[in-house]
Amino acid sequence: MCHEIGFFVVAGHGIDDRLVDDVFSLMETFFALDVSEKEHIDKRRSPHFRGWESVGSEFTNNRVDLREQIDIWSEYESVEDRETSSAGDEDVGAPYRRLLGPNQWMPDDVLAGQRELTLRWMDELAGVADEILELLALGLGLDPSFFRSFFGDRPMSLTKMIHYPPTPPGEAGVNPHHDTGFLTLLAPGPVAGLQVINPAGDWIDVPSLPGTFVVNLGEMLQAMTGNYFVATPHRVVAASERLSAAYFHGPSLDARLAPIDLDSRFSDAVAASPRHAAAGFMASAEETDAGVADMASGRRADTYGAQLWNYFARSYPENMALHHSDLA
Repeated sequence: MCHEIGFFVVAGHGIDDRLVDDVFSLMETFFALDVSEKEHIDKRRSPHFRGWESVGSEFTNNRVDLREQIDIWSEYESVEDRETSSAGDEDVGAPYRRLLGPNQWMPDDVLAGQRELTLRWMDELAGVADEILELLALGLGLDPSFFRSFFGDRPMSLTKMIHYPPTPPGEAGVNPHHDTGFLTLLAPGPVAGLQVINPAGDWIDVPSLPGTFVVNLGEMLQAMTGNYFVATPHRVVAASERLSAAYFHGPSLDARLAPIDLDSRFSDAVAASPRHAAAGFMASAEETDAGVADMASGRRADTYGAQLWNYFARSYPENMALHHSDLA
């Protein structure tokens, strides 16, 4: 199934419906706050790209996305502490080391329990993601623990809590893209809006089914499987106000993204399919400016951190100018 399209819906996942309800209740409360209160965790203050951003802050393929969101990443010590404590690491000085650092959390007197609920959400969805990766490993003829071992001891994962206003004609809540990482679990909420391209090139509405998660595969699984698994283009066009909560499961930043040694039947299947053989990746900002199509880059990052850094540099020009102008 994931060879043909990198999306599916999973039920029987073991996540309590009450946890999902609590997360959506938290989002409803937060996104109803005045801007002055949301600015307690304004992402523009974070060199680590964490916190709240207003509608129109993020760009996908150089086009503005019409959504606001909270981004919470796995939290480790600061980059300065990492460089002091692990000076022998080969990735010392790499730009992606700047992604390490603290999250921003709302004061409890404004939004009580945000930190505890979000961390519980991330922990429980990580368990589901690990189980799915075990099944994908088995499907590739690998040991079921392959990806769990590959992820290392400092996995870098993300929770996005998203509010989409109704999408104006001709625009998108989030523009067509691939997910950057490995595996995404999405609680889509009751309002439709997520759309996926099928192998025929048509945009298909993804149903919002109670008690399920939408799962999609990211570019790193595509790269590591030699395009046998595919990252599928998707977008959001919301006819009415929409909330969703996404969890992006990722490994350590320094995880090396070398192709997996797979049985030849997988590479043979890719070679026999022009669609798979030609599948590309999200273009960097520089490539887009040079005329490379949105998802037609042949460039593959060598580490997960480098892949993430490309995403941030492409999507957040204001944050880059504020905190990382030395890398411009």
